[in-house]
Amino acid sequence: MNNHPAEVPASVLEDAEWCKSSYSNGGGNCVETADLTNTRCDAVALRDSKVHGGPVLMLAPETFAAFIDDVRAGHLSA
Repeated sequence: MNNHPAEVPASVLEDAEWCKSSYSNGGGNCVETADLTNTRCDAVALRDSKVHGGPVLMLAPETFAAFIDDVRAGHLSA
């Protein structure tokens, strides 16, 4: 697994291209992702779409891919 920096420079997150799912219901309960694999962070970032300056969860690309696979396979439920 990759060694991610303990702290991500604010500029990396500010310059990130955040994406919201096309399945978003518009009700504000959404998660946004940013692909930071082309930065020194080499991670996928997740945040609450309502709190742009709030906490960010950083996942290794392999971990994020496994999460998406589990969602698509229906292994996770609300």
